[in-house]
Amino acid sequence: MDVSVLENLFDQVPDLAFFVKDSAGRYTAVNTSLVARHGLSDKSQVLGKRPRDICPGEFGDIPSRQDAVVLRTGRPIVNHLEMHWYAPQKPGWCLTTKLPLRNAAGTIIGVIGISRDLRAPIRTQEIPVRVAEALNDFEENLGEAVTPAELARRCGITASRFARLMKRLFGLTPGQFIAKARITAASRLLRETDSSVAEIALSCGFYDHSAFTRAFRKMTGTTPSRLREG
Repeated sequence: MDVSVLENLFDQVPDLAFFVKDSAGRYTAVNTSLVARHGLSDKSQVLGKRPRDICPGEFGDIPSRQDAVVLRTGRPIVNHLEMHWYAPQKPGWCLTTKLPLRNAAGTIIGVIGISRDLRAPIRTQEIPVRVAEALNDFEENLGEAVTPAELARRCGITASRFARLMKRLFGLTPGQFIAKARITAASRLLRETDSSVAEIALSCGFYDHSAFTRAFRKMTGTTPSRLREG
């Protein structure tokens, strides 16, 4: 498969990482955005390597493990909300999609995918003031229980309109937005405070320690304890 055209196309999209990997999970094509994410200057520093070779720790292991699952099962990963650490150790969020690459015989020979940066935090002037106020209030009081429907009610709009608005502004469903806010806050508290995992879970809206761990692992690929230790 000649991916040079796709590679050149995605070189023009700065907020989206594009990649193709072989059956061993090694990069065979990338765009300049992916190179920049890792604080590198040239594609030659990435090609032939796996994510864990250029990004140490869990945030290099996570995409490598994802690749292995896609290569083994053929099941795609679509719009998976996950946290990345951009060089030099700057947290960020992406929606990642990975699809299996197959040859003419149907055998999986690699992975092709994109990882799209989420937009910067919303600015009040972009949407009605009441919506901005409700979102800000939610992010300042993450310990309170809230559902997408409740958040829409606080914004004074219907659930369907709220869903469309969130998708337009953040590229997220309301549920993803809520989860992102909670896990982002929890990640910061794990790194910056000495609070226990249970205390952090409660302050971020998780009322069950195991539920917090499951949600955290699903979105980041690691556990709260391992992130703190790293």
